[in-house]
Amino acid sequence: MAVTNFQRFSWALFDFANSAFPTVVTTFVFAAYFTKGIAVDEISGTALWGYATGAAAFLIALCAPIFGAIADHSGRRKPWIFLFSMLCILPSAALWYATPNESVILWVLICVGLATFGFEMAMVFYNAMMHGLARPGAEGRLSGYAWGLGYLGGLLGLALVLVLFVQANPPLFGLDKEQAEHLRISGPFVALWYFVFALPLFLFVPDKPAQASLGQATRTGLRTLWATLRQWRDYKDIFRFLIARMIYTDGLNTLFAFGGIYAAGTFHMSFNELIIFGIGINVTAGIGAALFGQLDDKWGPKQVILISVSALVFLGFATLIVVDKNHFLILGLSLGLFVGPAQAASRTYLSQAAPPHIRTELFGLYALSGKATAFMGPLMVGLLSDVFNSQRAGMAIIVVFLLIGLALSRNLPDIRG
Repeated sequence: MAVTNFQRFSWALFDFANSAFPTVVTTFVFAAYFTKGIAVDEISGTALWGYATGAAAFLIALCAPIFGAIADHSGRRKPWIFLFSMLCILPSAALWYATPNESVILWVLICVGLATFGFEMAMVFYNAMMHGLARPGAEGRLSGYAWGLGYLGGLLGLALVLVLFVQANPPLFGLDKEQAEHLRISGPFVALWYFVFALPLFLFVPDKPAQASLGQATRTGLRTLWATLRQWRDYKDIFRFLIARMIYTDGLNTLFAFGGIYAAGTFHMSFNELIIFGIGINVTAGIGAALFGQLDDKWGPKQVILISVSALVFLGFATLIVVDKNHFLILGLSLGLFVGPAQAASRTYLSQAAPPHIRTELFGLYALSGKATAFMGPLMVGLLSDVFNSQRAGMAIIVVFLLIGLALSRNLPDIRG
């Protein structure tokens, strides 16, 4: 049965749904609230946040390829997306109990770690659905469109948190600012947003039929994964891409995870300013993802990756040396133009290069490539921030990862749909 444009839109709307989590919780609002309102101080808060997100990344690196291989042989992907989406939604809602005192630090870190794990694991199966939904030769457009919707979701989520809770006086529902309820509400808000806007995917997007029982799929999937790893030379170009992506995505993930924390600590941005800054970045990132999606299909995803990561290296270095907040804001907004294209083109590259019979397995390895060293980024930010007592020193590791990833990407073969 032919896939309709409405079904493609319903699939892409999942990006709109889940993007509220990294934007509102792990980047601009709740992360900054944790470091400024819960942790002992901003430096130790940055370190603890890094350790928690690093631990989650390590678990994702271990689990994603295994679950992806199992899903390839069970057939269906939507049940896995639902399972892991709930693992993000429920801990996000539980962040309401993160009162502004040090006694809840462990609770917050556990919730954030579980939610991050669920968020990333759901993306393994979501990404693998794209190839069967896109029109031939238009995967770059669909991927870029979905990323653009994702940034729009983050933008609207941040805007509503700002207008309804952070800036409102009194906040909606009469929330108590003395107990930081206007900030704690961001967790339940994200949970509701994710659940509501993810529903069209589950209701309208076609899934593969069931092919085997869970037990059979597990046994076959693990054997296939082991065979793929042993026979990596048969897929050497894909593995070269995964290694390159592993490095530059670590820089991107760390940039997103600590962008709000860095802006709050180094440039002393208030919560209101952070949210407005976050809205601006989502605008520029959405524009970049949509525009480069057209170029992805025209030039190929490799060229888009090279252009985007090169720009991120230059702009990322500049953000480390500026001292004026206005200059930082300009550079930060410019960064957004190239973050979305790098992510969307990476998804397109693997979708076009992956053999159909192991596509979800390879997207599991794709998640691994985004997480195998991802625990190093946050941990290095935390460690360098501790050692040098400087957020700038900690954030410098991002540029290093981007540079290495860029160098490894230069020799990749061009892949066209």
